[in-house]
Amino acid sequence: MTPLEHLPEAQRGALLQVAQCLRAAGGRALLVGGCVRDGLLGIPAKDVDMEVYGLDANAVENALKSHFRLDTVGRAFGVFILKGLDIDIALPRRESRTGPKHTDFKVEGDPFMSPEEAAARRDFTLNAISCDPLTGDLLDPFNGVSDLRARRLLHVSAAFSEDPLRVLRGMQFIARFNLTADPETVALCRSLSPQHLPMERLWEEWKKLLLKGQQISSGLRFLKDCGWLTHFPELEALDGCAQDPKWHPEGDVWSHTGYCLDAYAAHRIGDEWEDLVVGLAVLCHDMGKPETSYTAEDGRIRSPRHDILGVPVAKRFLERLTRQKKIFEQVLPLVEQHMRPLALYRDGAGDAAIRRLAARVKRIDRLIRVAHADKNGRPPLRPDGDPEGHWLLEKTEALAIQDNAPKPILLGRHLLELNIQPGPQFGKILDRAYQEQLDGTFCDEASGRHFLRTLVQERHKNQSS
Repeated sequence: MTPLEHLPEAQRGALLQVAQCLRAAGGRALLVGGCVRDGLLGIPAKDVDMEVYGLDANAVENALKSHFRLDTVGRAFGVFILKGLDIDIALPRRESRTGPKHTDFKVEGDPFMSPEEAAARRDFTLNAISCDPLTGDLLDPFNGVSDLRARRLLHVSAAFSEDPLRVLRGMQFIARFNLTADPETVALCRSLSPQHLPMERLWEEWKKLLLKGQQISSGLRFLKDCGWLTHFPELEALDGCAQDPKWHPEGDVWSHTGYCLDAYAAHRIGDEWEDLVVGLAVLCHDMGKPETSYTAEDGRIRSPRHDILGVPVAKRFLERLTRQKKIFEQVLPLVEQHMRPLALYRDGAGDAAIRRLAARVKRIDRLIRVAHADKNGRPPLRPDGDPEGHWLLEKTEALAIQDNAPKPILLGRHLLELNIQPGPQFGKILDRAYQEQLDGTFCDEASGRHFLRTLVQERHKNQSS
């Protein structure tokens, strides 16, 4: 089996044509990196990387431009993109660190570097395998194939230390491919720090962990083994934070969070944004427990209001990874409300409470997924079929608010119709109207208009008196 077998036919044909064109020009094109690794694992790869040996950038462009639409934005770095085919073509480069920051690298293109030398600059042996698309031959100078078969994560060389981000890459690889890190690799990772890494690079690796990881808990354990929890203190605080064994026989909050993330991973829906929001909420949902947990007089461990008090803790963690306002707006309400589905179910809550919850979290379906992962993160306890989730889903479907907050019935134009001019009172009236709508005081535009007229009359009466 070769990596080509798992690629779409059009992409496979383009790769062969690229390799043939470059060979005719005197060069050699090899598949490299993740597409080779994934192909050997039987996983289809969307993006394909090729490295070209024996030709400079001009020769590569001349050989390909009459056959393909080339994006040459990265040409100065020896990178070309075949438009519409998800194929990147690059010349091998020599990199050497010149300082502590991620930008402190000296990069030199070297089209006459050997494939073995190029492979030596990669992070892990399973990413240092290349494949000749014309022959199917594998070039494996660091025994990456055997490491892949043994599910072993092993760094290629001491040059691994030049980029500390590779620790987080190891985290998400372990979670995605069920790997075990070599002790030497773990020891090397312990000597590294993310201090000079920009959050944008951290963010991408955490995203891959949550969107692609199968056993996310194993990736987090690797992070702990590498001593990197100290760089994420909100996670570090979960380790050793005890829970009541009656409700959490799985152990501390750290263990619980890992199990919850594995449960989440088993039920991803394939929508990247929705999965990311839910995954982050699951990761952060119990970050309030270390600050709120105590042992009561009866010997039981309690964590009152950990859902609410965990919001600022979760926010601090997310601020280490991103500045995206949408992330904070959509993840933090899920953290705050993650216990509400069970509470509403037990109370037999009415439509008003459910509408208010939907207005708070924006999408009830997300909250149900978070609560489901929370409930399933407590082995060996067996879930009882998630009745609260099904109940809440049926309620929100009936109210047409399963994947959106209730839309305001009354808008500014309705106030203008009553000759109310825009001003400070404008927003106050609309806010009051929306709260009454959530409470069920009115449910359509006609009854909303009646409510609004009554409200305005009352305001005029109070002002005149």
